[in-house]
Amino acid sequence: MTKMNRYLKKHTEALVKDVGVEAACKLTGRSKATLGRYYSESDEHADRYMPLDAVASLEAASSFPHVTQALAEINGNALEVDTGRKGNASSVNSNVIALAQRFAMLMSEYNMSISDGVITISEAKRMLSETLELQKVLVEMKLHLEDETI
Repeated sequence: MTKMNRYLKKHTEALVKDVGVEAACKLTGRSKATLGRYYSESDEHADRYMPLDAVASLEAASSFPHVTQALAEINGNALEVDTGRKGNASSVNSNVIALAQRFAMLMSEYNMSISDGVITISEAKRMLSETLELQKVLVEMKLHLEDETI
């Protein structure tokens, strides 16, 4: 499986988990097993990806457009997420605090992971999860700041 394929699978998994597996099943009309196959990295499921209608349904219910963001990044594009909320100074301040907390959590995770000189797959997954959360805060902060400039 290529790096790009794994990247898409990871973001598909993040999308399903963001919405919740049970809710994702209801929204897409697919079973847990089918959804699991969409983000499974095993060789037998390497060529299975979530259909676009299912991605659209899940991203409408999610807190972040995980798969759309991944597709944009793969193609060297940037995605601007419109949360529909107007920013204000307290929102930006909240974002700065959240950003500092998330970064501290990422660095803590890194420190624990590298302590034995090897970063395992599960440690890398935890750091990736923290990185994605950090990215969400940065996108939210960017939107708040853009609202302030209008």
